[in-house]
Amino acid sequence: MRDKKGLLLGLLAMAIYIMGGGATFGGIGMIAFLKGRDIAGVGDAATFGYLVLCVGLCLSVTGVLLMRVMRNRYLV
Repeated sequence: MRDKKGLLLGLLAMAIYIMGGGATFGGIGMIAFLKGRDIAGVGDAATFGYLVLCVGLCLSVTGVLLMRVMRNRYLV
């Protein structure tokens, strides 16, 4: 059971890290290529790009920290 739990948490950390990387590059793409376009009448795409960029960076940092914790801790 300990190995399964550790594996699942490790995979969760890796998934968060990958989603964060995708969101980061998606935000950069929105800032670079969609500047000045309106998204669903709510606001400029570059503004949402900055939001997605920041959330992506936070997710990437969280994923890395979780991977480090999973590597250095034994689950009992």
